[in-house]
Amino acid sequence: MHVLSYSTVDEWQNSAIDKKSVDIVVLCVTRKRTVGSADPDVEALSRLSSSVPTILLSDVEDAEQILTALEKGARGYIPTSVTIDVAVEAMHLVRAGGTYVPASSLLSWRRSIKETLPSPDGACGGFTARQAAVLKALRQGKANKRIAYELNMRESTVKVHVRNIMKKLQARSRTEVAYKTNDIFADIDGS
Repeated sequence: MHVLSYSTVDEWQNSAIDKKSVDIVVLCVTRKRTVGSADPDVEALSRLSSSVPTILLSDVEDAEQILTALEKGARGYIPTSVTIDVAVEAMHLVRAGGTYVPASSLLSWRRSIKETLPSPDGACGGFTARQAAVLKALRQGKANKRIAYELNMRESTVKVHVRNIMKKLQARSRTEVAYKTNDIFADIDGS
């Protein structure tokens, strides 16, 4: 395998090398440069991927960044945490027309999604079904007395639930609770 190294995408594009002879491009993205940022090299990904299969090599193993890279046209995403053998095989796969995504990243992303979706017993995002109900009412700005009435529980029980919710979220106020749980409940209650 013949390997060429360039500091920037522009440097590579301005080089005298025949781009049609290139089998694959590996673009290194560090923590400082993320997919979707204004970095010109990363933004060049969509232009590159149309002419030659492109893989991102990154020290960030974030599922959101992986999906963004794929949306921009990358055919592979190799985290620096994999062994050199895995990285080489991933490059061979992409060169042969496949797509490589680290299974470990997708599995951890899947687990985090499951934690934020309601379970069959009504629990949601690590909260019990009753906590989730109190949290939903709390997010609507309802007072403890009103929440107790609507959920048919004592006001002291609501206070205990609110205190436990705040402790789980490490929140100092009801407003902070609502803010921190916005992503968890946005798809569930349509807010």
